[in-house]
Amino acid sequence: MAGDCTWRKSSYSGGNAGQECVEVAFTQVVRVRDSKNTTGPELKFSVEAWQGFIGAR
Repeated sequence: MAGDCTWRKSSYSGGNAGQECVEVAFTQVVRVRDSKNTTGPELKFSVEAWQGFIGAR
């Protein structure tokens, strides 16, 4: 499934020499994964849930 979308690394991933990074892909759902383990598990959120998450700063 990893090859069917474009992944973007978090803009907050610059610190810690890139050791704690996440990537996000926007498809029909929002997919989140660990950038160090791109074949590992993903979290998936509805667009509405993701918007609520990023708006809750």
